[in-house]
Amino acid sequence: MEINLTPLLPAAEVLLTALTVLLLDLFLREEEKGLLAWISVLGLAIAAGIIVILWGSQESAFQDSYLLDGFSLFFSQFFVGVALITVLSSTHYLKETGIRQGEYYALILFSTFGMILMASANDLILFFLGLETMSIAVYVLTGMWRERSEASEAALKYFIIGAFATGFLLYGIALIFGATGSTNLSRIAASLTQPGNPWPHFFYAGIFLLLIGLAFKVAAVPFHFWVPDVYDGAPTPVSGFMAVGVKAAAFAGWARIFLSQFAPLQSEWTYPLWVLAILTMTVGNLLAITQSSVKRMLAYSSIAHAGYLLIAVVAGKEDGGQALLYYLLTYAPMTLGAFGVVMVLKKGEKNYEAYSDYAGLGFKRPFLGIAMSLFMLSLAGFPPLAGFTGKFYLFRSAVVAGYTSLAVIGALNSLLSVIYYLRVIVMMYMEEGGAEGKSFATAPLLYAAIAIGVIGTIYLGLLPAGALEASRLAFLSLR
Repeated sequence: MEINLTPLLPAAEVLLTALTVLLLDLFLREEEKGLLAWISVLGLAIAAGIIVILWGSQESAFQDSYLLDGFSLFFSQFFVGVALITVLSSTHYLKETGIRQGEYYALILFSTFGMILMASANDLILFFLGLETMSIAVYVLTGMWRERSEASEAALKYFIIGAFATGFLLYGIALIFGATGSTNLSRIAASLTQPGNPWPHFFYAGIFLLLIGLAFKVAAVPFHFWVPDVYDGAPTPVSGFMAVGVKAAAFAGWARIFLSQFAPLQSEWTYPLWVLAILTMTVGNLLAITQSSVKRMLAYSSIAHAGYLLIAVVAGKEDGGQALLYYLLTYAPMTLGAFGVVMVLKKGEKNYEAYSDYAGLGFKRPFLGIAMSLFMLSLAGFPPLAGFTGKFYLFRSAVVAGYTSLAVIGALNSLLSVIYYLRVIVMMYMEEGGAEGKSFATAPLLYAAIAIGVIGTIYLGLLPAGALEASRLAFLSLR
């Protein structure tokens, strides 16, 4: 039987780049290791080019277990872009901390490979393999700064809790297989639409366990407790990578599995997710207000944004799917950019992450002040930036689906978040005596990554039509 390998091309290119980086690392001298970043960038750029060439394709491999459709291509391009920005923003950070560059870039690429598998999987076992490939790489990345005890502690916490979450997910898959006789999502979906076919209670238990496993990965309350310590202890570029890439990969799984294939069961899981969305938004925002560290504030902020994204999952259908994908697009540049500014303040072994360290930054480094202000305002949902447009479509999808109260609670939570986001801006422009921050000449690639974040935040806010249409078509391509 002839196997169609075309759907594997984007993932295969990322995997090949990871293996190339890992192999070359053995032969390069320490002063030559900077070359590995450029090889990673080149490999990711080629993968992005392949995705552009394949755009619009609708193919499958391995008996429909692996799909190449608009949805998988949309997320593959998203993950490649996140990895590219992460690599650019990491180069100077790795030199400062002494983290081994070869292993670091290879693990970023292996994790990206796992994310692409998750978005393309049409089988629960393949989805699980992608999730574990991503997770194991991120566990190691979290503890890469071995001289820092907080990094080792964060990696251990993340690994133990992640393994616990994996148990829920795998047991849920086992129960679903026991009830349906298949792990292929299309076959399970076909059996769900057959009339007069009562499902055993353990099938619904499997769905529930699957939801819990994914809730751990997106850091939804009450499965959020690992986030602040892990994000705080991990190297800062890894924290940004987790906040955007890992969260988006889990929501990609949520969209393909629950919003598409398990859509006939929506009435079974809508109310639990409704409660989960409200708790996640509210708890994330309330705890973010109490933080004295900007990095920990961004960690709790990412929990709150998982709550906003859950609104789209609750809303479902075309409007919810489009809003989910578009909000992930808007969330990426402003979050990666904010973590980039946190990296600029770092000096040697010292992390300047307290609010007081940002005092006067707007005058000492005008570009950083303007960039951070844009990111904070966008995360808070101020027009005309990307965060406002993204939240508008999230709340609109809830209203269209009849969940007006959920949209109102989301809007009130967005208003609550203004307290801690504006605090950063106040410190940068109304206080004095903070950290100096690196100049452009010292870390040009990091500044370039922040500039990409600024451009993305402004562009997606002012001209959202193209991204919205791409999000809509990507969601509609699910089958």
